[in-house]
Amino acid sequence: MSQRLLTKSRFKQALECPNKLFYTKKREYANRKLEDPFLEALAQGGFQVEELARLHYPDGILIEDNDWNYDLLARQTEELLQRENVVIFEAAFKFENLFIRTDILVKRGNDVQLIEVKAKSFDPADEHLLVGKKGGLVAGWKPYLFDVAFQRYVIQKCHPDWKIRSYLMLADKSKEAPVEGLNQLFRINKTAGNRTGITKKVNSLEEIGGSVLGTINIDTILDEIETGKHLCYEDLDLQQSIKVFSEHYETDKLFNSPVTYSTCKGCEFKATEEELAEGKKSGFRECWSSQHRWSESDFSRPSTFEVWDFRRGNSLLEKENKIFLEDLTDDDIGYKPEAGKLSRTERQWIQIEKAVTGDDSPVILKEELSEEMKSWKFPLNFIDFETSATALPFNKGRRPYEQIAFQFSHHTVDEAGNIKHESEYINFEPGKFPNFEFVRELKRSLSKNSGSIFRYAPHENSILNAIYQQLEESGEPDKKELQEFIKHITQSTKSNAETWCGERNMIDLFRVVKDYYYSPHMGGSNSIKAVLPAVLNSSSQLQQKYSRSLGDIGLTSKNFEQDHVWLQMEEGKVVNPYKMLPPLFADWNEEQIEETVSGLTGIADGGAALTAYGKLQYTDMPEEERLAIKQSLLKYCELDTLAMVMIWEYFFEVIG
Repeated sequence: MSQRLLTKSRFKQALECPNKLFYTKKREYANRKLEDPFLEALAQGGFQVEELARLHYPDGILIEDNDWNYDLLARQTEELLQRENVVIFEAAFKFENLFIRTDILVKRGNDVQLIEVKAKSFDPADEHLLVGKKGGLVAGWKPYLFDVAFQRYVIQKCHPDWKIRSYLMLADKSKEAPVEGLNQLFRINKTAGNRTGITKKVNSLEEIGGSVLGTINIDTILDEIETGKHLCYEDLDLQQSIKVFSEHYETDKLFNSPVTYSTCKGCEFKATEEELAEGKKSGFRECWSSQHRWSESDFSRPSTFEVWDFRRGNSLLEKENKIFLEDLTDDDIGYKPEAGKLSRTERQWIQIEKAVTGDDSPVILKEELSEEMKSWKFPLNFIDFETSATALPFNKGRRPYEQIAFQFSHHTVDEAGNIKHESEYINFEPGKFPNFEFVRELKRSLSKNSGSIFRYAPHENSILNAIYQQLEESGEPDKKELQEFIKHITQSTKSNAETWCGERNMIDLFRVVKDYYYSPHMGGSNSIKAVLPAVLNSSSQLQQKYSRSLGDIGLTSKNFEQDHVWLQMEEGKVVNPYKMLPPLFADWNEEQIEETVSGLTGIADGGAALTAYGKLQYTDMPEEERLAIKQSLLKYCELDTLAMVMIWEYFFEVIG
């Protein structure tokens, strides 16, 4: 059996929860997160950032191939390190049962620079980017800082005489792209024959006139991590953590780290009932069975893990050993109602009571909802955007992670209840900056009437605010006209210097749902993908309607045939229409993509569309595959706005 080495990815996983070291990479355990570097880099543009970073060091030597032959990779590295001066990409170091590879290593005699490249952005003017005002590490940066600390530790063990300086190389938000199509200069091709599958169309920074990347020296922070000012895990410092993690991983021994609410809630090693029936194991179940003596039946008892936006889970578990909903009182959640709407804690208490009693009937504040709906003006307009934000900008003069709006869908409902898929827009042309054309098309579509406009969640408002600012800095001939349109249908965000609330400001259907409606079918989610099946399960009227074909019910569609049927039943319950859509990727289902990408990008929904757009932008592929992805994206976005229509239909039905 080959030696089990603690790599930097395993070390980072152990920092989340050391028990994961036992479950990871074992096929018998269910895993909700994909460990696919291609998907991760695709979502964030990480491949391109890495390749641009390498252009900063034209003499760099890449160690590639033989990815799992750790001893060979370490020997190849040591051979190159015999040189007095050398730059190595993917340098490999092995010390005892530890193994790391570095993004960029610059050696000048015994002076060494360790450079970790990340597809994250930073503002050089932010004094508290990595370390907060109170001296603690900023939570979002901790994994990256401990990662580099681990790398430096292993390198220093291999070469005690080296003086190592450590850096993060990131996308600098203060820098502008020096050329058009910067991110198109690094194309992903899985058959390219190199480690990342990148085909470069540029060979030096001089060719493109500069870079949008910058570096941050993190030596002081790493010194503080090594001396124990910033502890890695519980009361363990860096060296202690490395020692105990590597010993447990090498011997394949369960760490048996105490379960916690926050860590276990997001654990990826949970198995569904279907997976359990197929013989898959659940790491989550094993931890709770051994530590809290949970029986099989306990795993089906409603728990605080399922409650929406529950902020007291940690304290209730640690101080009172409360996790099951039947044990909670309204004092435990800080119950506080609000007049005229469902407060956060009121929603939570409704969910808890209904879960405990098995009552699956919805709660609707009919009078309050009715009053709100009276102010809505026909024809109603429902819109949804799909967007992206890339580390390397599309266009000259653009900065890292500027918002890209590449798609929208628009449904209308008139006063007679006629539903029409009014319009849609998509731009999947590589390298094209679509935002201004996007707004022109949106304006053209929404200007056909003066009815109320609906979005779901704040996303569309935020995106239009970002485009407003992009227009301000542009030379577009119609920019004032487009800006006025944006102000007319939005309200200003904090990021905008101006303050406004448009006469036709979009109505947030997400807020309407939160304020007036709760269904046990939603569980602990207010996502449109949870609300849609909830309203369909609650309405026999909608079930009868959408069990018929589009042609039969007179529903127009730009992407589905007239014989398409939206609603199917299984065992008396509605099949979520989102599960009936074609997969965006052959190898990954949408849940896997969302689970993986949300952790990478901090988004809750839309990861699948964002990743598909990335694939269209950066990947060389046959035209048929490009068109298939485009068609799938159009179907996803159309369902998003149709789902909003169905929610409105349900509300209209219940208020009579």
